[in-house]
Amino acid sequence: MERKIKYKKKYYKISEVAALLGVRTSVLRFWESEFPLSPAKTPGGQRVYTVNDIKLLLKIKYLLYEEKYTIEGAKKKLKDNQRKLPLEEMVLKDALHYVRKELERLLNDKTE
Repeated sequence: MERKIKYKKKYYKISEVAALLGVRTSVLRFWESEFPLSPAKTPGGQRVYTVNDIKLLLKIKYLLYEEKYTIEGAKKKLKDNQRKLPLEEMVLKDALHYVRKELERLLNDKTE
């Protein structure tokens, strides 16, 4: 089962990217301060992310949440680029993580 993200727009608002990645907007802003991210800003100052920005954010999330790297370790891994992180694998693992959390929530709701 292979899941691919279908990008329909050139730019995405921070709230859209946060929903896509399953993190809070504050997490994205923090990652922006720690990693080589520089989303464009609208004339009103709102952050907008490109598809390449989203792909980098997926790699960051994968390294931090799935591989359990520290911020410094993830920075080094991205800088060294010792092995390419397969995007499809990261998306699939993220989806499985979400399904697991939802099942746990449903089981907890049923037992209460």
